Amino acid sequence: MKLAEALQERADLNRRIQQLHQRLSNNAIVQEGESPAEDPVELLAELNGCVQNLEALITRINLTNCRTTVDGVSLTALLARRDALKLKLSAYHDLAYNASQLARRATHTEIKVLSAVSVKDVQAQADALAKDLRQLDNAIQAANWAADLI
Repeated sequence: MKLAEALQERADLNRRIQQLHQRLSNNAIVQEGESPAEDPVELLAELNGCVQNLEALITRINLTNCRTTVDGVSLTALLARRDALKLKLSAYHDLAYNASQLARRATHTEIKVLSAVSVKDVQAQADALAKDLRQLDNAIQAANWAADLI
């Protein structure tokens, strides 16, 4: 199995676990004399099996990420870099947006609001970060489809 396939399976298991959680909640109590629509004991057994499978799969994914490299850098390090770039890009986008929201004055007696940064420069930096993020994400995706799951 390729790493990318394992990641898809992990997403499917997470969705299944969320659904089982909801179904358990929906069948947790019933009116006296009634039966639940689904047996909570069976749902719990299915949930436990899915969680156990998820735990094993996450372990294998993490081990594969540690041992797989792209240009000498582990996938784990590349994933951390991607997360950091996403945080930084979000902050730059927010800064550019907020710095461009200059209040319009209705009269000359109102306080004039100015941007504290060059919106053009911040947006250019955000664009460069977005490009770096796209390239990094492409490299990670390529490695995910090339790497065999451990």
